[in-house]
Amino acid sequence: MRNPRLSPRVVVFAWGNESRGDDGLGPRLAARIHAAGWPHVTLVEDFQLQVEHGLDLVGQDFVLFADGGQGTPAPFFFRQTAPRRLMTHSSHGVGPEAVLEAYRQVMNAEPPPAFVLCMAGERFDLGEGLSRRAVTHLAEAWGFLVPLLSWPDLAHWQAVQTGPVAVAEPLPASPRPAAE
Repeated sequence: MRNPRLSPRVVVFAWGNESRGDDGLGPRLAARIHAAGWPHVTLVEDFQLQVEHGLDLVGQDFVLFADGGQGTPAPFFFRQTAPRRLMTHSSHGVGPEAVLEAYRQVMNAEPPPAFVLCMAGERFDLGEGLSRRAVTHLAEAWGFLVPLLSWPDLAHWQAVQTGPVAVAEPLPASPRPAAE
């Protein structure tokens, strides 16, 4: 068995709202990660990403952002991302790139390598549960993610990217209203 203190440290941000259908993919994935009990993985679950989450990157070796998305290629995509300044009138519901940029500005250092796992969703209505397809996409994403989180390796994570692989392109903030 590997010594967990020698394993690269990973912070996983899983966000979404379980009362909004497939927007619950992030929290459902978070529950699986929590149950796995990896000692080198720190889990941060929230309704939305905020610039303040940049502070959760301190002391980490890798960052994983996990969410459900509309218009996402099925069953999911996994790609590296990078800090990027985004012009916005609000700090509600920022994307992963803005969190990384906040870290860069506050810490005056580059953030750890960061990746996005976006699972395909189709229904995001209030009061809905996960759609059947979303349940399948969650299972496939979990099967993909287990070996990546079990022993994180940058070269391996970069080699298994799927979907749009362009680190300079920002992901939009999730299309959900602010939590009240």
